[in-house]
Amino acid sequence: MDEIGADHRLSDDVLETFGQLRRGTRKASGRPFAERPLGGAQIELVRLLRRNPGLSVAEAAGRLGVAANTVSTLVRQLVDDGVIERVADEADRRVARLVLSDEARARVEVWRDRRSVIVGQALSSLTGEDRARIEAALPALSRLASALAAAGSEGEGQ
Repeated sequence: MDEIGADHRLSDDVLETFGQLRRGTRKASGRPFAERPLGGAQIELVRLLRRNPGLSVAEAAGRLGVAANTVSTLVRQLVDDGVIERVADEADRRVARLVLSDEARARVEVWRDRRSVIVGQALSSLTGEDRARIEAALPALSRLASALAAAGSEGEGQ
């Protein structure tokens, strides 16, 4: 098989494996808001704000690699659902800072802990060699994620 064909097959395998990981984790851990399931983009924004409270819409858009108007739409939906709150910036009252509501933060923390335990249990069922290979692959996977984010940023202007 030529190099391009091998790269294409590797791409398919990476995407399929990550899809299986996401689906398996989601099935095993449930959702943080079962009574009102959030979409994938909404969950990404919620997770980002859990780790980085106080971001502006523009900052969140930059971190997620999407347009600011996309994040603005997500914020409006999540504010209406009581998941996110807008807080005026102390230095510039025109800027809204985004934070999770107290209830949402508590739910997301429990959900994150549940996901972490589930993945940890699955990892512990693997051989030491498999765990070491996964750990060794993380830096390369991080670089792949960065390359994909850069490719996505380049494609936004088209």
